[in-house]
Amino acid sequence: MTTAIVIDCLKGQSAHRPVLLGFAPADVLYRLSFADILDEDSRRGYQRPFNDRHSQDFRRYIKEPESSTIPLTLNLRPALNDEWRIEELPDGRIRLEISAGAQKIMAQVDCQHRLGHLGDLPIPLPFMCFIELSEREEMEVFSIINSKAKGLSTSLLDYHEAQLAEDLALERPELFIAFKLNNQEDSPWHRRLNLGGKTTSGLKRIVSLRMMQQAIHAFLKATKLSSKDSVEEALRIVLDFWRAVGVVLPQEWASPRKHMLTKGVGVYALFRIAADIVNECRDAGRSCDKRAFITALSDFAGTIDWSTSGPLKGFGGQGGVKQAVEFIREVRKRARYKVVNG
Repeated sequence: MTTAIVIDCLKGQSAHRPVLLGFAPADVLYRLSFADILDEDSRRGYQRPFNDRHSQDFRRYIKEPESSTIPLTLNLRPALNDEWRIEELPDGRIRLEISAGAQKIMAQVDCQHRLGHLGDLPIPLPFMCFIELSEREEMEVFSIINSKAKGLSTSLLDYHEAQLAEDLALERPELFIAFKLNNQEDSPWHRRLNLGGKTTSGLKRIVSLRMMQQAIHAFLKATKLSSKDSVEEALRIVLDFWRAVGVVLPQEWASPRKHMLTKGVGVYALFRIAADIVNECRDAGRSCDKRAFITALSDFAGTIDWSTSGPLKGFGGQGGVKQAVEFIREVRKRARYKVVNG
C-alpha cells in the first residue's frame, strides 16, 4: 500500500508572503508538480512552452559530482479533497503531508526546465514553496522573476501585462487594441497573433503580439487617438482598416507566407499609411470608416508588388520600415496625381 509523502520544512517569509523552505528528491518534486503553460486556445496558463534542449542540458549538469542549483520555486495550489496539509511541529518545523493518491498539487512557478527531465532521478534539490497563491498571483511572481530572462518571449510578457492590468485600455491602449484584434471573432486578425504560448488549433499565428502592439502604438501616436475616451473608436478604425486591406488585396491577404502584408515591415508600414488616411479624413471633415479606407487603398495598393520577392523584400528593421513607408507613400502620391491630372 502506498503511503503518504512527508516533507519536513521551515516556514518563513519571502518579502511579504509566507513560504515553505525544504529539500526533496527531484523525482518526487517532478511527480507532484506541473508547469502551467499558456494555452492560447483556452487562454489559460501563463508560462512559455517547454524547451526540451534546455531541460536536457540541466539534467546533464545536475548529474555531475560538483553540481548544485538555487531553490526551485513552487506554489501549493489550494488543496482539493485534502490532498495535502501543513502541520506545525513543537520544535518549529513544518510537516508538509501529501496524501498517497495526490496528483500534481504544486505549480512550477520557476523551475519547469530544471525539473522537466528529472522524473527518474532521486537527486535531492532545495525548494521554496508559496502557499495557495492564486493563478494571477503566480503569474505576477513568474513575470517579475523572468521579465529579463534570455529566451522568454516578449509577447508572453505582454500577455502577462494585459492579464495583470487593472484598466488595460487606460494603461496600455495599444496592447488593449492588439488583444481585441486577436480575440474578436469578426477581426481579420482573429487568433492570428502569437502570444508566446502553445496552440493546437486555429489559423497559423503569423505576427507576434509584441510586433502588433508596437505598430499600433506608432499609429495611435501619429493619429493622436490615444486617450481612454477614444480607445474604442481607435479599435473600430483599426478593424475597419484591416478589413479594407483584405477587400482590396484579397489574394495577398489569403497567402501571408508569400506576401509582405503580414510581415513586420508590411504591418508597420501599413499602419503608417492608415494613420495618413485617418488624418486626411479628419482634416477634410470626412468619416473614416471601412468604405473610406477601401476608397483610399483602391487607388494605389493594387499597383504594388507585395510579394516576398518584390520591392519591399530588402527592407528590414526600423530603417527598413521608414524606407518602405516612403516607397508606399510615393506610389500613392503618383496614383493620386494621375487621378487628378488624368
